[in-house]
Amino acid sequence: MEYTQEIVVNVPRARFIELFDDPASLPKWMEGLISFEPIHGTPGHPGAQSKLTFRRGRGTLEMVETVTRRDLPYAFEATYDAKGVHNVTRNEFHESGPDATRWVAHNEFRFSGLMKLAGLLFGKSFPRQSQSVMDAFKTFAESGARGDGH
Repeated sequence: MEYTQEIVVNVPRARFIELFDDPASLPKWMEGLISFEPIHGTPGHPGAQSKLTFRRGRGTLEMVETVTRRDLPYAFEATYDAKGVHNVTRNEFHESGPDATRWVAHNEFRFSGLMKLAGLLFGKSFPRQSQSVMDAFKTFAESGARGDGH
């Protein structure tokens, strides 16, 4: 499954990248994120791996992020692997005037095992979840990035 989404965030690209590239800010805009743990390398740099743990319903979801490309402020690419799911994400960041950034996210999902069935049954939820993450980042960044919604 592949899809592309985009959103305009009303902050200058330099500020957008500063917030996007800060692991400490992740819990403020990634719903359910419990922890971000570096495994190998420098977080956010090519070859680096980190474990992300999310609260999902009554349980947790763990995934490993592997950074594949870092060309900030223009692009950031990574893979995310969880049980039965492989996600390739290619992010592009475009200036949309002096005070706005257009974020384009290209996503590709591959499923294995029982997740093949889940992908068929719940495939439409993946783009909705991706859009929710982008919307949350927009709200976070435009709120002054304090993380309190004000």
